[in-house]
Amino acid sequence: MKAVRYYGKEDIRIEQVSEPTVGPGQIKIAPAFVGICGTDLHEYLGGPHFCPTGQHPVTGETIPVTLGHEFSGVIKEIGPGVTGFEIGQACAVQPTIFCGHCAACEGAAENVCQNGGFVGLSGGGGGLSEAVCVNATHVFPLPEGLELETGALVEPLSVAWHALSAAPEIGPDSIVLVIGGGPIGLALILCLKAKGVKTIIVSEIAASRQNFAKQFGATQVINPVNDDVTKVVLTLSNGSGADVTFDCAGVPSSIKSACTAVKAKGTVVNVAIWEKEIPFNPNWVTAKESTYKSVLGYQKRDFEAVIENLRTGAIKPSGMITAKIKFENVVEDGIKRLISDKDNHVKILVDINAE
Repeated sequence: MKAVRYYGKEDIRIEQVSEPTVGPGQIKIAPAFVGICGTDLHEYLGGPHFCPTGQHPVTGETIPVTLGHEFSGVIKEIGPGVTGFEIGQACAVQPTIFCGHCAACEGAAENVCQNGGFVGLSGGGGGLSEAVCVNATHVFPLPEGLELETGALVEPLSVAWHALSAAPEIGPDSIVLVIGGGPIGLALILCLKAKGVKTIIVSEIAASRQNFAKQFGATQVINPVNDDVTKVVLTLSNGSGADVTFDCAGVPSSIKSACTAVKAKGTVVNVAIWEKEIPFNPNWVTAKESTYKSVLGYQKRDFEAVIENLRTGAIKPSGMITAKIKFENVVEDGIKRLISDKDNHVKILVDINAE
């Protein structure tokens, strides 16, 4: 079968590999649509980071590995011991890999497993192929009528939904600041709208992403180059500050704004993955007795919640898909296009079956 294989920095190849054999407790998926993620771009530009250069503790694999961790597909084969699924059923896949025995896993925090990883990055196959075998516990049937291309958005939307779990106090009347209008920041807007939040403030530099934020439901968009984010938030909140702030940008100015724009006793949530250490002044949160939290990935309940909100129409994500490309063009029309023109795209999907 054909597969997109990662060998190292700027070295991604389409190759023929053996089709995997479905094992006990597994389901074989024929991928349909695969989203290209910022993590894939980081691996291409400067990796390997997530892709293992030594034997991965769970998958046992090392590069080259098959890419693609944001994907939907159709059930092709059901392994021994698996019930409740049907051949041909449309589904989304949670790509989390975890060991099941470390302190994090034993504490029901498998998303931060000390030995963890992702299908499509850490071995175990990936969505950018004609078949991949995954644990049945990580396969989520899609509701009738939900398109497979929408199913490929469940993974990034689950990142945003999981971020909301760090601030359970959020309600319809909350004032929320989202810093960074990239794919996850935009997904957060959709999830906040699904929660009924009426006031969503977004800070974003790029004009095209400002427009996306408005289209997705932001009530106020700030350009931090021209405006003082904290002052604008204080004005919009009658001087109190935002109830919750989400940092999806991951730059020194964003973490400071997230901390200074939040209200007394408010919550700051870091969603960004940071590439290097930065200066941080604890007084930014100490002065307000605010809470600083950080989130990573998602858990099963986040996938379930996102799919249910897609079923009801509370989450309306069609605007996230800005291009669909053919499998053989994944590098030129996908990865390189996102690198050179990222501000004009949210999600580029690879259509595995496109002629």
